[in-house]
Parts: sequence; structure tokens; C-alpha cells
Amino acid sequence: MNLLKKTPVLCYFAITFLISWGGVFILGYPYEMPSTKEQFQALWTAVVVPYFLGPAIAGLLMTAIIGGRKGLRDLRDRLFKWRISLKWYAIALLTAPIIVTPLLFIFSLYSPVFLPGIVTSADKVSAILTGIVTGVLFGGLMEELGWTGFAVHVLLKRFSTFKTGLIIGTLHGVWHFPVKILISGPLGLSPFLVIDLITAVVNLTAWRILMVWIYNCTGGSLLTTMLMHASLTASTLFILAPTATGSSLVVYNLAAAAAVWIVVAAIFLIHHKSKEE
Repeated sequence: MNLLKKTPVLCYFAITFLISWGGVFILGYPYEMPSTKEQFQALWTAVVVPYFLGPAIAGLLMTAIIGGRKGLRDLRDRLFKWRISLKWYAIALLTAPIIVTPLLFIFSLYSPVFLPGIVTSADKVSAILTGIVTGVLFGGLMEELGWTGFAVHVLLKRFSTFKTGLIIGTLHGVWHFPVKILISGPLGLSPFLVIDLITAVVNLTAWRILMVWIYNCTGGSLLTTMLMHASLTASTLFILAPTATGSSLVVYNLAAAAAVWIVVAAIFLIHHKSKEE
């Protein structure tokens, strides 16, 4: 108990990885996973859904241990903190589509595999609904109860927005490795997969910095951060996801990561300039 209280964030990460990674390998072993992309798609609810419980369980557990009932009430208040400027809702929900859509348009000029998923999907309503439900439940609710609800909230007491985002974002990216490997499909265990894993860390670190920035600017609105994560998941993995695979997808992901970092750099330059004035 003393260890949990002395190193709360480190223990949070340990519990999160233990539940998520351990769950994937334990539940996936009877199905001999990872194997094929098709098998993953058929069994992902049985194997991967528990994976997303890791951040939520660890976040709630550590909040209860460190803060007790007061800490849980504070988490609830931040979760339902909705009285904020409408511009922050717009930023949270539209940043991902605004960044991704122009990239897809440019890349689609060279190949139709980069057309947004909503354009090529035969069942557009299903694609939209699946993206929204998955984004809200898994990306938004389950993940952010832990990442922002506990880890970001604690680290911001010691570090800046950038450093906090850098720490959480890097580990958040690494946390995705088992799922990225399971859905790699044509990439297999190849150099392209290694590049794709590194790109995922770089990309998600930039997104995490943006989410920490919004969390700060909204006075600790966990709800807003959840909406931003939900939008990111829904738009990039479902509604706007291209059909590209292999090296083509790796190149696109590198471009997407660069675009997000440009946005991060622009925001911090503007913020720094405004402080000087």
C-alpha cells in the first residue's frame, strides 16, 4: 500500500499493462492468436474488449487508493464537467477529422486506397455507428478514465502540459502494441510493422499532448478529453479510415503523425508568443 501511494503513476501503468497485455495473451492463447487479421476480426470481442478494461480498472483503483471517497467524487465531478465554452467542444470533436481529411484527399490523388472509409464503405450507416460507439465506449470512456482521469491529473501537479503529454503519450502508444500486432494483417512481423509501431507511439504522443492541453484549458474537464479521444478513434479507425495496407499505410501514418506534431508546434508557439505579449 505504501508503494502504491509513493509511486502512484508508476503503479497505475504497471496495473494497466498487467491487465491489458496479460488479458490479451491469456485470452488469446486458446485461439492461437496472433495469427491472421480475419481471425482477429472474428474474435476481437472475446480477446480485445477486456484489454480496454486495463486503464479503466487501474484508474479507478488508484483513485480510490490515493484519494479515497474524496478522490472518487473529484473524478466524478471532472467526468461531468460540461459547462465550458462551445469552442472547446468543437476543438475536441473536429480536430481529428480536420487533420485527417486533407491528408486523405492528397493521398487519394495518387491511389484510390486512400479514399476515406465512409466513401468506399458499402454500409455507410453501419460504419458511422460502429465508429461512434467504439470511440465513445473504448477510446473515450474506458481509456480516459485511467489515462486522463488518474495519470494525467496526477502528473500535472509536477510537470508541464508538454512533459505530461510526452510521458503519458509514449506509454499510451506502447500500450497499443499487442492490438497493433494482432491487426497488422499483411504487415506480419516485418520491418514495416516495427516502423508502424514506432509511428503509432510518435502519433499518439502528439495527440496526448493536445488532449492534455485541452484538459488544462477546460479547467480539468475529463468529459472533453473523452470526446476528443472518441472522435480520434471514430474518425481515424472507422469513418475516415482508408483501405490502404502494408507499406502504403505506413507512409500515410508517418504523414499523419507529422501533421499532428505540426499542430502541436503551432499551438505552443502561439501560446508562448501570447505569454510574451
